[in-house]
Amino acid sequence: MPIYEYKCAGCGKHFEHIQKITEEPLSACPFCSGKVQKLVSNCSFHLKGTGWYVTDYGKKESVNGKKKESKKESNPKSGDETSAPKEAAPESPVHQ
Repeated sequence: MPIYEYKCAGCGKHFEHIQKITEEPLSACPFCSGKVQKLVSNCSFHLKGTGWYVTDYGKKESVNGKKKESKKESNPKSGDETSAPKEAAPESPVHQ
């Protein structure tokens, strides 16, 4: 359940209240019965598990801080265990 933050207009206290999303916001202060206002506050949460950018798609780094290179797996059906490196395309001249 979410935690909501409120401020009392009567006594000036800031307090938090755990309630369901479907519940109506509080209207009275539990300390002095004064009028309360629901505040917008920061929330912090951590997305756990797989399927999130941080865990599955983020930049993978090795221990020494360099980016890991992915190793291509050979196709056992092709019989070709080694592959020749591809040649880079020639650079085109820059026109100024």
